[in-house]
Amino acid sequence: MLKIQKLDFLISLYIACIMVSELMGAKTFPLLHSGKFFLNASVGIFLVPLVYSINDIITEVFGKEKAQSIVRSGLVMIFFLLLFSIFAVHLPPSMRFLKSEKAYETIFTVSARISAASLTAFAIGEFLDVFIFVKLRQKLGKKALWLRTNISNIISEFFDTAIFMTLAFYAFDKPLGNNFAFLFSLILPYWLLKCFMSIIETPLVYLGVRWLREK
Repeated sequence: MLKIQKLDFLISLYIACIMVSELMGAKTFPLLHSGKFFLNASVGIFLVPLVYSINDIITEVFGKEKAQSIVRSGLVMIFFLLLFSIFAVHLPPSMRFLKSEKAYETIFTVSARISAASLTAFAIGEFLDVFIFVKLRQKLGKKALWLRTNISNIISEFFDTAIFMTLAFYAFDKPLGNNFAFLFSLILPYWLLKCFMSIIETPLVYLGVRWLREK
């Protein structure tokens, strides 16, 4: 009979969500349209809050050190993915796949700037999430899990979003005011969308903690 340890499953899901976000997150879809205002979201919006929720579940049950170890593992996996993508794209294709090579390169070629922005933002956001969650638990104890998880997620997701958007899309040939206005238009709605997803996923955190603690 197939048997999977609960923690192993959560860690696997955590890494899978990170990898899928990296591979498929470049696609955006229309979310809101009001007059001349368009709000588009990356398909990764469905996975990023889940990553933070899993982080909180593991921190709640196993503590800070375990959660930080898993975050570090996630960073290594992203770095491995980027290195292998570069290696795979630069290998010459066989004749059978010659026609699809351009599509393959388009999908898997990631600019160094976007890659660095993603790694940096993820590292800061995830470690900050663990730090805030642990500090809140020290003050509040085991009560108000909904408050602890949402405060830590909302703050860390803001830094994640702001750092990524700034590093990825800041235009050095544009004045500061122009950059600020453009980046603000990207950061605010996307962060609020992440916050909304985090809030509606709060019951998953409770279910995950209860499930992980069961014998």
